[in-house]
Amino acid sequence: MSYNLYELNQKDLPKLLDGVEDAKDWLTKRSRIKQQWLEFIGGIPERVPVSYKVLSETKECDHTRIHIRYDTVYGDTVTAYLLIPDDSVNGKDQDGRRPGILALHGTQELGKEHYATLNGGENRRYGMQLVSRGYIVLVPDALTAGERIYKGFASFHSKPFYEQHPDWTTVGKNIVDHMQGVDLLCSLDRVNAERIGVIGLSFGGYNSYFLAGLDERIRASVNICGFSPFYGDPRPTHWGVRNWYTHLPKITAYLSRYEVPFDFHEIAALTAPVPSFHYFAQGDKIFPHWQAIGACMVELHELYRFLESEDRFQAVMTTGGHDFPTEIRGMAFAFLDRWLTDNTAR
Repeated sequence: MSYNLYELNQKDLPKLLDGVEDAKDWLTKRSRIKQQWLEFIGGIPERVPVSYKVLSETKECDHTRIHIRYDTVYGDTVTAYLLIPDDSVNGKDQDGRRPGILALHGTQELGKEHYATLNGGENRRYGMQLVSRGYIVLVPDALTAGERIYKGFASFHSKPFYEQHPDWTTVGKNIVDHMQGVDLLCSLDRVNAERIGVIGLSFGGYNSYFLAGLDERIRASVNICGFSPFYGDPRPTHWGVRNWYTHLPKITAYLSRYEVPFDFHEIAALTAPVPSFHYFAQGDKIFPHWQAIGACMVELHELYRFLESEDRFQAVMTTGGHDFPTEIRGMAFAFLDRWLTDNTAR
C-alpha cells in the first residue's frame, strides 16, 4: 500500500480509525502498520546480552556521571553517560528503586555531551535536569555523533553504515541500540524496570517515539520538535538518500514516483495507548509544516480517545522555534513525573 503524495497534500491525512469499529480492529490495523514499518526499516535484529564497561566516573553536585560503553548488535558498542542521582535526591520508590529514562540527543556533533553535561545549552541539558528530579538517566551517543563518528567523516555522515549494512537503515540501527539501552537500565538493581521512559529533541524526538512504538517496556514517551510527516512537508526528501545523514534509503524511490508508503502519524500510533507527549512550534525552521503536524496530532488524539486513554496523550503547540524552552520543559517533565513516578496515575 502507498499514498499518492499529491493527493495526500490536496486532500487530507489517512484516518487512523478508518475501517476500525472496535479495539480488536485497531489491533489488527496496528499489526499491519507495525509489520510494514519493520520491513521498511530493515527489521530489528535479536539483541545481545547486557554487557558494559565503565570508562570513568565524575561526581557532580547532585549526581554521579558514569562514562560507559555498552554492547549492541553485530559486534558494535554504544558510548553513553549513565547519570545516577545522589541518595539525597527525591524520587525513590518505597523499595529504594528509581524510574529510568533514555535521554536521546539531537543533531549536535557532541552527542551525549550536549545533553548530560554543562557543555550543552540550558534548553538541551535535559539529561542533567532529569537526574536532578530523581531519575536514573541513560544518555547514549547515536551512531555518527559524539564518540561514534566514523573515522575520516564529519558527524552525522552515515555512508560507512550503509557500506556495511546495505539492506538495513540507520533508523533500525538506532532503535535496536536504544533497546539495548533499555536492557541495560532494566538490568540495574536501582532501576524500577516497570517505570522506563524516553525523551528526545529533534533527531532524538522522532527516535523517542520510534522506540516507544516497538519496545513495550517504554511507559512514557516525550517528543520535542521531532515530528515531521510527509503530509505538508515542503522537503520530504530529507527522509531519503542524502550525502549527509540517510534515514530511509527506500523512501527515495517512492518519492521519485511522488508516493509514500506510510505517514508518520501511523508510526507514532504504534505507541498508543502508552502515555505520549508531543511539542511542536509554528516558528520551527527545521520542520516548518506546523499545520500538517497539528492535523497528525488531532488524529493521534482521536485514537487515544477511541482507546479510552485520552488522558495519556498531550500535544502542545506554541509560536516558538526548534527548541525546548523552559515552560515546555516544565510541562514535559510533569508529564513524565505523572506517568513514571505517580502511583495513582498509572
